[in-house]
Amino acid sequence: MTEQILAVQRMQDYIEQHLSESMTLAKLSEVSLYSPWYSYRLFKEYTNLTPADYIRRLRLSRSALRLRDEKCRILDVALDMGFGSVDGYQRAFFREFGCNPREYTANPGPLLLFIPYGVKYRNLRKEPEDMESVKSVFVQMTERPARKVIIKRGKNAEDYFQYCGEVGCDVWGILTSIKSISGEPVCLWLPEAYRTSGTSTYVQGVEVAADFQEPVPEGFECIDLPAAKYLMFRGEPFEEEGYCQAITEVQQAIEKYDPEVIGCCWDKENPRIQLEPVGHRGYIELLPVKEI
Repeated sequence: MTEQILAVQRMQDYIEQHLSESMTLAKLSEVSLYSPWYSYRLFKEYTNLTPADYIRRLRLSRSALRLRDEKCRILDVALDMGFGSVDGYQRAFFREFGCNPREYTANPGPLLLFIPYGVKYRNLRKEPEDMESVKSVFVQMTERPARKVIIKRGKNAEDYFQYCGEVGCDVWGILTSIKSISGEPVCLWLPEAYRTSGTSTYVQGVEVAADFQEPVPEGFECIDLPAAKYLMFRGEPFEEEGYCQAITEVQQAIEKYDPEVIGCCWDKENPRIQLEPVGHRGYIELLPVKEI
């Protein structure tokens, strides 16, 4: 990994930690340890955005989630997110999302949120490898209620990387904007009964209430899932750059686990669920089971 990539990552981390504060290129250059001119060039090269555009888009997306989830004034959100005036915030919000903040607050439909990805994690993909010693993996029985899932199908994808290659990585931003019953989007491996001809096993989606009746974004569809029992496999917390190893550890533990020890068998009629790998909580997958 080059020093230039690490410099851009330091700038991304600083922006995330100081999003509501005033930020200058001079400050970002201090963080990157390069000159302001070179820092600007590096940032644009690796993120495809100028620092100002990156900060603006991230602030707008975070503000949209606040408007969706909190009872707060547009003025307060605008100022908290570093915008100098409500008018400027409203214009920026409209240019980014095609609606004004007041309209969105009254009817918070799906938006294409900006979801930043750390540049140092982009080239970390590697093939799974056998682990000589597997860390602790915690297993817990949980239940999912009857619900609907708004999904975007791929073509042949069986994992995240194939899916992003077929569908693109913007899907997660749209799903994040939709309020979920579980608080976050999910990835699913669909059983045959939930697939249509020429579509992928692996999809991304968001779980909503069973009585959900709102329009879904173009190119997405809604499927109904019944209540089901799941075994949640959760690995230990990990450093973000070690997410491939964290996934491998949990998936190898799943392969070795026999649900008959708790009087169950794998439920092939319900989808397997993957949550976004987040270092501080550990990697999580949920596998459906039913009593024998």
